[in-house]
Amino acid sequence: MFHINGFIILLSFIILSLGVTGKIHADNSVKPLQATNKEVTGQYVRKRFLALMNKSFDLSEKNKSQTKVLIIGDSHAQDFLNAIAENNLLKNSQIRTRYIPTRCQLFLGDPANREWLASDKKLCVKSDSLEQAKAQIMNADVIIFAALWRKWAAVQLSQTLKNLKLSANQTIFIIGRRSFLGLDKETEAKFREVDVHQIEINDIMKASLDKRIFIDVHTLVCGTGSSCPVFTDREKLITVDGGHLSQDGAQYLGKLLFEKSALSQLKENLK
Repeated sequence: MFHINGFIILLSFIILSLGVTGKIHADNSVKPLQATNKEVTGQYVRKRFLALMNKSFDLSEKNKSQTKVLIIGDSHAQDFLNAIAENNLLKNSQIRTRYIPTRCQLFLGDPANREWLASDKKLCVKSDSLEQAKAQIMNADVIIFAALWRKWAAVQLSQTLKNLKLSANQTIFIIGRRSFLGLDKETEAKFREVDVHQIEINDIMKASLDKRIFIDVHTLVCGTGSSCPVFTDREKLITVDGGHLSQDGAQYLGKLLFEKSALSQLKENLK
């Protein structure tokens, strides 16, 4: 097991072929031409995450030495898992996942402080939550949060982390908000403006979280401006559907995150 001085790090992304132990492997089954098919892309985004969702860690003596990694979030957490897998990372870990819809957000605290829309309440009451995940969180060595963060949850994120009451031997990574848009077929521009909420929410997270625990995806990929690249460094589309990572995008982003951010420590400890 490893930890980073007990610090909490958030993360807001692995295409993997999974075994019963939760190990992951890169999946080359998505053919290049299929990358333009949104239905196929959606299957790619979800498949590995769903295969590991809500499964318990193997706490047997045989697997006691394996680092237990829990990834929690919405489709951006699914992207994060694919980014891990496409770079063949965390191979010797037990990885498990839990899905919390974007409309419900990652929040732990007084229910009166939840800012669910009235139209989302029925969904969120039935959905998974950090409250329900607490027991599994306590069994994890590394916790990863990744989501399309909304302002109200970002503002309360520091308190959410305190409410988790993690031990000094646990590490939590939190991935910041990101906004990658697909190719504009009319202009074919290589950069596109992010959505209207991206900069504000990312700045809230950056200001309220210790830089040693916050993974600033926006700055890493897009710099300090309000536009982000459409293509990877190999001229491949980062996203096909305008929201989720393509296979090329997952490979590109995972490499950046695990080489240029605090996640590099995770990479070194969990080879």
